[in-house]
Amino acid sequence: MATIGQLMTRDLSFIHEEASIQEAARSMNHKRIGSLLVKNEEDFSGIVTETDVVRAVAEQPAEVCQLTVKELMSRPIITINRKMSPHYARDLMADRKIRHLGVTEEGEIVGVISVRDLLAYFKTVSQDLGEAE
Repeated sequence: MATIGQLMTRDLSFIHEEASIQEAARSMNHKRIGSLLVKNEEDFSGIVTETDVVRAVAEQPAEVCQLTVKELMSRPIITINRKMSPHYARDLMADRKIRHLGVTEEGEIVGVISVRDLLAYFKTVSQDLGEAE
């Protein structure tokens, strides 16, 4: 069985806390990703997602241009160890109602796994099972 470490995105995309929401949205759009880890100097302090941006626009349309990533990010970052199973990640995301997890190794974030990554994995597993029958 696969592990989260085999499925995760290793290229950590991040943005600084004081960046604007527009900068975060542009970065996610340009990279075609759904989240950015948020940095405060050396450490990751949170995560901002496309869902966070959409909610801000819907709930605070007049103020969204003044919001910083720090004001909008989710914290703490919910994480999973890279040795855990995709099933555990799926259940954790469902329980927490989130779509992205930081992936850790020895307490350090080394990757990100998204619900999209898990969908691709489970689709492949499902197809492999269908072919085996």
